[in-house]
Amino acid sequence: MVLPSFSDYWNELEPTLLIVVGFLLFVFPEPATSALGAGLMLLGGSWWFYEWGR
Repeated sequence: MVLPSFSDYWNELEPTLLIVVGFLLFVFPEPATSALGAGLMLLGGSWWFYEWGR
């Protein structure tokens, strides 16, 4: 049994990382970081659904 390499999962890790970083920025109590965090979560979510359909 061959284990999959890290590069096989890279397309799933990138949008997930954007969502996590966006959530952390959204929770930080500063209006600018909250707006940036919401944008990153939206971008990560849309990217995740795009990769899911491929």
